[in-house]
Amino acid sequence: MFRLTREVRFAVNDVPDDQLDHPPANSHGGYPSLTGVGHYLTAGVTLQGELELPSQYLVNIKRIDEAVRDALPAVQRMIRDRKTATAIVSHLFSHLRERWPTQLESLSLALSPFLSLSSVASELPMMRLSQKFEFSASHRLHNASLSDAENRRTFGKCNNPLGHGHNYEVQVTLIGDPNAHGLLVDIPAFERTVAETVIDPFDHKYLNLEVPQFRDLIPSVENIAKVLYGMLKPVLKLEHAKLASVTVWETPKTWCEYSE
Repeated sequence: MFRLTREVRFAVNDVPDDQLDHPPANSHGGYPSLTGVGHYLTAGVTLQGELELPSQYLVNIKRIDEAVRDALPAVQRMIRDRKTATAIVSHLFSHLRERWPTQLESLSLALSPFLSLSSVASELPMMRLSQKFEFSASHRLHNASLSDAENRRTFGKCNNPLGHGHNYEVQVTLIGDPNAHGLLVDIPAFERTVAETVIDPFDHKYLNLEVPQFRDLIPSVENIAKVLYGMLKPVLKLEHAKLASVTVWETPKTWCEYSE
């Protein structure tokens, strides 16, 4: 089974224009382009299946671009009519499912670089909402049951006795069925809960010594993700959503997702 994801970037401008009547000049930066203050969105389309013959494509990515942009006039109207983001995601998902009824696995819509909504075919009618946070902390990777030499071999520089630091990114993902107003959660209230529960207690801390959960647990990125999930799970049992997963980026190249 192959899975192909295509990211399609586009803007919805406050003042209508004729950009969609012309070929894109810069689809990397978004097409239609922003012409002033408006909405810049990114759709991530994931298709699954086997490769076509003779192209050896799962799907030609140009067809994905066309399918998303075919829906943009309707999306533009929905935004100008102040429809909810969940309604827009549902519309886009239905539009794409008509094109690929068995191959469409999921659709995500990034409302900002940090906040996104997504629909997964196997989870309908539920949706996922993901928001990113950050904290800075130091830690030392050290196993007290190993010798100093074994620790150095296992953890390398990360075993530095004085520790080392990271600017961690944390993505908290909720899953649920939107309410009658098309909302999964009150986002500011959700953000306050996450900040109070895990971001503030971890920020600018030496995890091994100042965070009780790591007194006897190695603060690897894997364990950090699991601990954050465990702390957030009881406080994110909301009326229309619950915690789905927590992802922690230790660096831009290293991250771990934890779910149950």
